Amino acid sequence: MQILGIVGPSDSGKTTLVERLAERLADRGRVATVKHLKTEPTVDTEGRDTARHRAAGAAATYGITDDAGWFATGADRSLTGTLDELAAQFDYCLVEGYSDRPLPTVALADREHAGETVASAADADAVDLDSLVDALDGLEPYESLASLVADVKRSPDARYAGAVATFTGRVRTQEGPDDEPTEHLEFEKYDGVAEERMATIRAELEAREGVQEVRMHHRTGVVEAGEDIVFVVVLAGHRREAFETVEDGIDRLKDEVPLFKKEVTVDDAFWSHERPE
Repeated sequence: MQILGIVGPSDSGKTTLVERLAERLADRGRVATVKHLKTEPTVDTEGRDTARHRAAGAAATYGITDDAGWFATGADRSLTGTLDELAAQFDYCLVEGYSDRPLPTVALADREHAGETVASAADADAVDLDSLVDALDGLEPYESLASLVADVKRSPDARYAGAVATFTGRVRTQEGPDDEPTEHLEFEKYDGVAEERMATIRAELEAREGVQEVRMHHRTGVVEAGEDIVFVVVLAGHRREAFETVEDGIDRLKDEVPLFKKEVTVDDAFWSHERPE
């Protein structure tokens, strides 16, 4: 799934740009949108306030119309968790707001943001949609465990598979209760070289007897404590082949793919090869 953040002041036309982009991208694939809300959502086609359901104790509320349209409100949902779910079903996601998150971003009216600048303009009307869509398609896709599992299950050889095995690596906050907590990790890679080596590992693993599909993905940039870093997914005929290939896949990825890790704790920051004693 390709993700694009859109940030700017309230009068810069953020929502207008989301509308124009969604219309353009809908011809290319399925589009989802996420909006950063500053107030409690109160949408309801019958004029009832779904916040009343929440106040009564519901953790999540859904409104579903007769034509299968729907909306939802709830508690304890993060942007990362939402994107992870959407990645399995959608080709594009437009995220309005969230200037503090490291997303590839269109910045309107010089709005500061934490992500890579894909485009900038005075307002929504000044954005060149053709150039923006081309740039969006050139970005590295956002992958989650769910999206990789869905991808291998679409394999034409899936009818021969009796197992899907996965590995997920995540940011460990502490080694033990007395250790200094990690706030986040930051990953960099040699562009081109990392992708080439991952492709080689994948091809060699898929050449094994009984293995149909292998997917590997390592996130780069800032990954917060508790968030997922790396995934290996294997579609295979039987569980033994699947488990062995997953283990070999993550071992080879860590040993052979040029990735560099910076750890940021509450009191310090250092690259892994410069870790203090």
